[in-house]
Amino acid sequence: MANLAIYVTVRSYVQRDREECHDRMMKNYFIERPRFPTHDFRRQFRMRRELFESILNAVVNHDHYFARRLDAAGQQGLSPHQKLIYVFRKLANRCSADSTDEYCRLAESIAIENLKRFCKAIEGIYGATYLHKPNRKDLKRLLRKVDKRGFPGMIGSLNCMHWEWKNYPTGWAGQFKGYHNKPIIVLKAVVSYDTWIWHAFFDAYGSNNDINVLWSSPLFDNVVNGWAPEFRYKVNCNRYELGYYLTDGIFLKSFSHPDSAKNKLFS
Repeated sequence: MANLAIYVTVRSYVQRDREECHDRMMKNYFIERPRFPTHDFRRQFRMRRELFESILNAVVNHDHYFARRLDAAGQQGLSPHQKLIYVFRKLANRCSADSTDEYCRLAESIAIENLKRFCKAIEGIYGATYLHKPNRKDLKRLLRKVDKRGFPGMIGSLNCMHWEWKNYPTGWAGQFKGYHNKPIIVLKAVVSYDTWIWHAFFDAYGSNNDINVLWSSPLFDNVVNGWAPEFRYKVNCNRYELGYYLTDGIFLKSFSHPDSAKNKLFS
């Protein structure tokens, strides 16, 4: 019988001094007179400290995973501030899972689990408020705001973003080709004036362009089925009864210098 070699990987324990790390974070940003001013906090985490603390309280109340508790060795575990600072640093700077270990004291496996739990908590807390199409009350608010800015009847800004797909399956590479022969995935989104992304749709690029992605999305289902709410407004002395989206020239090419009555009307 051939010799059977068994390899056992022993994981070394790393003393991360999490209590000391928590105290340093509080002195840096969260005490009455922190070491770093408010504009440094906003630059690091892309938000105000008040918003950070509001999200922190909501997440801790929703999922006790984020509350501070004793670990198996009887030591104080990670604080809510450590867990959320890691999340916002990763989301704001697109860094790797273990890149903030020196500051936040999260091992890579814990950091990944922490991010997943945070995303589920945010969806559970804010999903009913933000992950829905505009109702009549929302539409009235949007239309009232854009009308003051000179765009009567506009219900959102529509655009597509092309994302390079880094870890794509090799067998799918041919049908996901983008402009530069790299696999691309398209994200189409509708955003309101207050950055409320109330519609998002992913599609592969490949044979699709922005118009095909728009066509395959459910954005205009209500219009096609006759369920879309009607608005009455005037633009250039013409009456309209359906809202519209503000887009760039990718979706609809216009004439930069219209030289006829027909082209001027189209533009």
